[in-house]
Amino acid sequence: MRTDFDPAAMGGRSFYRLLTSVVVPRPIARVSTVSADGVDNLAPHSFFTVASVNPPVVSFTSVGEKDSLRNIRETGEFVISLAPENLFEAVNATGTGFTAEVSEFDAAGIAREPSATVRPPRVAGSPAALECRLREIHPVGDCFVVYGDITFAAIQTDVLDGDSHPRIDKLRPLSRLGLNEWGTVGEVREITRIRPEEWPGHYRGDQLQ
Repeated sequence: MRTDFDPAAMGGRSFYRLLTSVVVPRPIARVSTVSADGVDNLAPHSFFTVASVNPPVVSFTSVGEKDSLRNIRETGEFVISLAPENLFEAVNATGTGFTAEVSEFDAAGIAREPSATVRPPRVAGSPAALECRLREIHPVGDCFVVYGDITFAAIQTDVLDGDSHPRIDKLRPLSRLGLNEWGTVGEVREITRIRPEEWPGHYRGDQLQ
């Protein structure tokens, strides 16, 4: 038995709450920007993903017109810092709807560090940061998908396995769930992708053979 939900009948906001409880977990992009007037902004965005491998491009969605979006339009630059578990309260604090003249870095007492290739600062306490230049902004309904070319990646050395692989147990990323719920890494499971030549005798539909 299932319960049916019609987006057209429910209205946008009601279905939005349902949608964000089903599309889970969602990684959090802590987007830092600088306004044309020089005010640093920091805001969490949970509609965030990789858009391209070569060239490396990431994207996040601004639900409506927000300071992050306006600043990126003005300057063409932004930084995405990973939201780790130990900064849970600070990440939540930067979701407060301050006016554009208020810097979330200052209001929430968040330490900055300079970026290497763009003007917006990184979050000093974040284990990973991606510096980006605007590729394009694509409007979709009442939202705006922001694509950024990655110009530089800065990862804390102590979260790396060897020289280049960030360890999930050291990154400890937060994720957004539904309503006011947040997720942590929890149990991590590993499985190797099945190659075509290994397929016979492995799986048929949902049944293990």
